Amino acid sequence: MGKKVLVVGAVALGSKAACRLKRLEPDAEVLLIDQDEHISYGGCGIPYYVSGDVADASELQSTSFHMLRDERFFKDCKDIDVMTRTRVTAILRNEKQIKIEKADGTTSLLPYDQLVIGTGSRVRNLNIEGQELGGIYSVGSLRDAIAIKSAIASGQAGTAVVVGAGFIGLEMAEALGDMWGIETTVVEISDQIMPGFVGPELAKMAQSHMEEQGVAFRLGESVVRFEGEDGRVARVVTDQETLEADLVIIAAGIQPNGELAAAAGLEVGFNGGILVDERMRTTDPDIYAGGDCVLVPNAITGKPGYYPLGSLSNRQGRVIGDNLAGKESVSPPVVGSFVVKLFETCLCGAGLTLKKALEEGFDAISVRMCQLDRAHFYPTKELMYLELVVDRSTRQVLGIQGSGSKGDATVGRINAVAALLGRKPKVEEISNLEFAYSPPFSSAMDIVNALGNVADNLLDGRMHPIGCEEFAEKWEEIKRGDVCLIDCRAKADAKVYEEKYPGIWKGIPQDELLGRLDELPEGKPLVLICNTGVRSYEAQLNLRAKGHRDNVTVFGGVAMLKNWGMDI
Repeated sequence: MGKKVLVVGAVALGSKAACRLKRLEPDAEVLLIDQDEHISYGGCGIPYYVSGDVADASELQSTSFHMLRDERFFKDCKDIDVMTRTRVTAILRNEKQIKIEKADGTTSLLPYDQLVIGTGSRVRNLNIEGQELGGIYSVGSLRDAIAIKSAIASGQAGTAVVVGAGFIGLEMAEALGDMWGIETTVVEISDQIMPGFVGPELAKMAQSHMEEQGVAFRLGESVVRFEGEDGRVARVVTDQETLEADLVIIAAGIQPNGELAAAAGLEVGFNGGILVDERMRTTDPDIYAGGDCVLVPNAITGKPGYYPLGSLSNRQGRVIGDNLAGKESVSPPVVGSFVVKLFETCLCGAGLTLKKALEEGFDAISVRMCQLDRAHFYPTKELMYLELVVDRSTRQVLGIQGSGSKGDATVGRINAVAALLGRKPKVEEISNLEFAYSPPFSSAMDIVNALGNVADNLLDGRMHPIGCEEFAEKWEEIKRGDVCLIDCRAKADAKVYEEKYPGIWKGIPQDELLGRLDELPEGKPLVLICNTGVRSYEAQLNLRAKGHRDNVTVFGGVAMLKNWGMDI
């Protein structure tokens, strides 16, 4: 028999590390230990099980060839022993043992040669009065998901409140509203959804889309207490109002389960996450850790960051398995790529948002744009919205975020840039990034290339833009007559707005502008707009070449303003 390897935690990281080790070193004695009865399941699929898109919970625990990943599967197919409903209570590093406690209360010690910690994360405890009431759930495990779906299916929920507007919160809001028709409200303490992951414009666009689907939002509010009747939740009281609810989902962030490691004297970081090196070793060379319980370096800032992503856990598990078997592998710094489906659209991104980049000390700016996701002449096409964050002084690309109704197309663009971010690419690399081209799939000048060009134009001082929020402020000045708006689209497109806003909205097509300069008002600033921002930028160049410099163009034009939720 080979060396003895104990793996604490048997979901994504632990299962992957154990299986990889056994493939490389079949004589290793491997034991998986988990405190739950459900192991090796796809936690990111939980919202889709609750919604009904995934019919049975066992599908999240099954292989692609329909084998249930339970204790028998790991023993018969992988030659890996499994202990479920068993909690590891201590790591005795000097003795190279762990202490375990089984469901019946019995305890024992298990020796190891090498140890893997994959204890995952837990839903952050909000410590809110009344959170012990029935009908209040968190989404921390497959067991939680089964309980939530059972409650919904039994007719116990007509109104729901989701606390938190991050990944899980928004996915659960979609699941409750779309598939079950439950009147759903999302409460978020921040002033936008997906805080820390996308900028305010993309966040508001996604929020507007979800509101169109019937989900209500309460932003900038915090939950004060839960009130109940007959032992079940009935109301959610925030610092501003009271919401009726017979179902509550708490999805206000997660935190790593690093206490076991910390108690054993292993080094942990700012949020209690375990610190590891590039080979996923802890400060004890015989103990590895990965997944949702660790901190790893960010590829852009170099600082430790927390990235609880199932995809990253699987990659780290393979690296750990390699190193356990003596095959030296490293896990590179991460850029935090993500995507979340929200009804008929998605939000995705990689790297830093503008706000985060500024907090990290970069001289950062961002550019936004929208463009068709394929050739303009192809019959099926949709607008895609992207934001690029760059450092003004070095021209380094720091992050990219996007939204679009064709999720595969949108996330494909994000992934292309994400693959470059660790190399600290310049704007020019984005402008010239090679994409496969065919009209049913993309434009000859792909939207990512165009986004890089927009950043180049801004950095070089050729473009002078405003975003949606700034336009909303300018709109008040336009209505007062202090600022003149010029619609640079074709006459037919501008006519509807000219009739709706006589004397305020003036249409001058971009190709006629140079011949109609005498129609521009003397001494007034101009706001130039078109459908997506391309023609208004051309108009800006035309005007500035003629000495008319007091003008701005609108990022993304009318299309982005509409998607942002502005009623014009």
